[in-house]
Amino acid sequence: PIILTGHAALNKVLGRDVYITNEQLGGVKVMYPNGVSHLVVKDDIQGVGAILDWLSYVPRRRGDRLPMMESMDPINRPIDFVPSASPYDPRAMLAGTGQSVSEDGGSSSPFLSGFFDRGSWQETLGGWAKTVVTGRARLGGIPMGVVAVETRTVEKVIPADPASPDTRESVVSQAGQVWYPDSAHKTAQAVRDFDREGLPLMIFANWRGFSGGMRDMFDEILKSGSWIVDSLRTYRQPVFVYIPPAGELRGGAWVVLDTQINPQHIEMYADPSARGGVLEPEGIVEVKYRQRDLIKTMHRLDPVLRGLEAELTGSVNSDESNGALILSDEKKRALRDAISAREQSIMSAYKQVAVSFVDLHDTPGRMLAKGALRKVVDWRESREFFFWRLQRVLAEQRVVNACQNANPSLSVEEISALIRRWSGVAEDRAEALDYTDDRAVFEWLEDEEESIQKRIVKLHQEYIASHTKHLGTESIEGLLDGVETLLRVMNKRQRDEFMHSLQQRVDNASSAAADGVARVSGIFSGVGRLSQHLRWDRTPASSTTPSSIADSNSSNQVQVHDGPQVVGEIHLKQEEEMNGTQKPVESTVNGYQELADARSK
Repeated sequence: PIILTGHAALNKVLGRDVYITNEQLGGVKVMYPNGVSHLVVKDDIQGVGAILDWLSYVPRRRGDRLPMMESMDPINRPIDFVPSASPYDPRAMLAGTGQSVSEDGGSSSPFLSGFFDRGSWQETLGGWAKTVVTGRARLGGIPMGVVAVETRTVEKVIPADPASPDTRESVVSQAGQVWYPDSAHKTAQAVRDFDREGLPLMIFANWRGFSGGMRDMFDEILKSGSWIVDSLRTYRQPVFVYIPPAGELRGGAWVVLDTQINPQHIEMYADPSARGGVLEPEGIVEVKYRQRDLIKTMHRLDPVLRGLEAELTGSVNSDESNGALILSDEKKRALRDAISAREQSIMSAYKQVAVSFVDLHDTPGRMLAKGALRKVVDWRESREFFFWRLQRVLAEQRVVNACQNANPSLSVEEISALIRRWSGVAEDRAEALDYTDDRAVFEWLEDEEESIQKRIVKLHQEYIASHTKHLGTESIEGLLDGVETLLRVMNKRQRDEFMHSLQQRVDNASSAAADGVARVSGIFSGVGRLSQHLRWDRTPASSTTPSSIADSNSSNQVQVHDGPQVVGEIHLKQEEEMNGTQKPVESTVNGYQELADARSK
């Protein structure tokens, strides 16, 4: 059991024998239904196996590639189990169902495959908040976090406390497709766990909204729902929200899953038979197309009502000389009764037409036209689509992260445009790359990985050059101090190459105006003096007093610090050089050339 205080100590506090064992306080019947325990196993061997299975979904280190496994389940197979409008077990949709073994040892029903790889589904927190199903599974060997919806009505059991004689065990029914305080909390916690594990997230969205009764409001359902938004807003992995067949996403449930919460990572899809909107069609008809509006529509379209109304208003021609028909009160009463009867007889048909018309605004086609969906994906082929989409997004994310490390000033939108431009100039490609084809883009990213890495290195060099130019325009003295430190960590060959390259860049920039040449020469002469007079023994001087090197032709003085701080920086630079992490010298030289060009102008 998991307990805070043993039952004996609690009995002493209470002054009477209330609890018999610690199982009453923190046993399986307590800790599994309340969400403290994620899994329940029979013994230690199964516990170790469950831990190892869990770890098989998680990368070895934060930021590493996902632990992909070769799947024996074909990625291009159709999904056999199709969700329906009637209640069903969501685990069948995720992992498949059927093929139960009969008493004679034969299979009594065929296996209906689910969305994920067969045998890869592992549910966690199954005893807590049962209106939501969470766990981990693999799609084509790629591990993913999963959140699905229970469509059946479930029961929540609240046990009685032996320490309070007035309490009784209560059973609360919870409807499917609804978020309650506990299930919203479970969803938020699962999403946070998946994010910390670095897993892509698949949400099968089939919620009609949040339960907003007085008890639910008292139990802080608003706070639990906001936690879902918080966890998705900071999610750093791909998130696919998919509305399954016959599913619907309504009201507040749509709000907490909207793509605008995290547009960089969240994408929304739907099956052609799915629906989505703020209110259900029946609710919209009650609000925006009420009974009086339906009656007006009847009188405008129904020929019988139009005839009765015309006769009632006396607009029917007669053979009398005055050309008008005067109706008696009895006749008018009969016409009104006929109109009322006609309205009642066709009301259900008109209301059904109104509901169908409103439902057209909730179809995936309309959601796609409004930009709420990225694409309409048929359920049977969704497995293959999401596999290649996930492969592409993960590959692009690796490139984006590498580009941001190379040049932190670039935004994600700028990097995405850069990758797209690179795909248009890919080498050895006979035809242009279809950038809407996820599989083609992923294969291009894999095939051109070496070429892309070279471009990223060049991107890093350009960033260093631009940064060096910016620093030089702010302070020449500060730039020379940086060059001093750089020269100290170089060996003789590196210094000679650096000075030679710098001299060539200065010569290239000397074609500018005379005053610009003078400024460039002044910069280079300062660097040359550093090269000639600095101590290269890389050992601390006997005195920590800075020495000055003065130029007879210039009033500028360069301070050379040989103290312990500089020596520590030198050793650090030496380690970076040995580890291959030192900044490219050529990029710094490029920065000097850009600075010289800018000053010559």
